[in-house]
Amino acid sequence: MAIDLKQLAAQLKLSPTTVSRALNGYSDVSEATRERVAAAAKAAGYEPSPAARRLATGRADAVGIVYPVEADFMGNPLFLEMIGGVSDRLDGAGYDVLLAVARKKTELRTYERLVKGRRVDGLIVAHTRVADERIDYLRGTRMPFIGYGRTGDCDDFPWLDFDNEACTRLAMAELTARGHRRIAYIHSPLNLNFAQQRYDGYLKAMQLAGLTPNPEHVLTGGHDRRGGYEATRRLLAMDAQRPTAILVDSNLCGVGVVRALLQAGVAIGSEMSVIVIDGLPTDTPLYDQDIAAIAQPTAHASGWTMADMLLKMIEGKPLEEPHVLRQPQFVNGRSLGLAPAG
Repeated sequence: MAIDLKQLAAQLKLSPTTVSRALNGYSDVSEATRERVAAAAKAAGYEPSPAARRLATGRADAVGIVYPVEADFMGNPLFLEMIGGVSDRLDGAGYDVLLAVARKKTELRTYERLVKGRRVDGLIVAHTRVADERIDYLRGTRMPFIGYGRTGDCDDFPWLDFDNEACTRLAMAELTARGHRRIAYIHSPLNLNFAQQRYDGYLKAMQLAGLTPNPEHVLTGGHDRRGGYEATRRLLAMDAQRPTAILVDSNLCGVGVVRALLQAGVAIGSEMSVIVIDGLPTDTPLYDQDIAAIAQPTAHASGWTMADMLLKMIEGKPLEEPHVLRQPQFVNGRSLGLAPAG
C-alpha cells in the first residue's frame, strides 16, 4: 500500500517539510539526505500529489500559448505541428501545454490572468507583431517567455524566427532569373512582423532587379484560403497588366491562390508561375500541383527548440543562444516555368 508524505517522513524520522524539499530538489537539503529520501520514497511506492508538488515548488508545471480565435492558426498544419514539438519536449520534463483561447480585443487580459494567477510557468508568444503589446506587457513581468518570431524591437527577449527577408529574396531571384518582370505579391497583414519582413525582401529584390512594383500587383491576402482566392481573382481580372508570376507569403493563402488559378483554367507553370512560402499544406487536395516553395526547418523542430529554451529559463539557467534565426531554402516545382511571352 502506498504511503503519504507524513508517513514517509515518520519512517525516515525527518520533518514533512524536509522530506518535501528533498523530493523537490531544494539546495538547502544535503545531497545525502536527498538521496536517502528518494530511495525510501521509491521503495515505499510514494507518489507525490501534483497539487502538493505545485504548492511546494510554486510552479504550475505548464507552459502557455494564447490562441486568438480571429486568426486561422489552428487551421494551419504548421501551427499544430509546432505545438506538437512543444508538447513532445515538455512531456519529457513533466510539463503540460496550456492552450488558452482569446478574442483579439481581450487577448492582453488573457495574458494578464495567466501571469497574475500563476497558471503557467512560461509563455510562447506566437505570430509576433511589429509593435506587440503582448511582448511589451511580458517585458514588465518576471514570467519567462519566448517569441515565436521577432518584433520591430527584439534585442531584449528570447525568440526563434526564420530569415523572412531571405524567403522572398530567394523566391524573387528564381523568378527574375526565368525572365519574369510582372511579379505579383500576395501577403499577410503587415502588422505581423514576419509579413513585414517578407514584404521588405520583395521590395529589395524588385529594386535589385531594376523593377518597379506595380501597386495593383501587391495585394493583402489575409492569412487564409479565402483571402488568397479573392486576391488572385482580382489579378486575373487584369488585361494587359496581368502578372506572369505570383509570389505568396503564406501556405494557407497559397491554397486559395492555386484554387483560383485552376478554376479560371490558367495553366500553372506555363501561363502563370507560382511560388508559395512554406509550400501548400500536405493535407490539401491541391498538394499534387507540385508548387514551387520556399522551405523552412520543420515546425516540430522549432517547437521542440522553443520549449527547450523555455525550460532552461524556468529553471533559471542561461541561454547560450537566446536568438535563433533559421535559414530557408528554395524547392523547385512544376509550377515554376519560364516567363510567358508578351
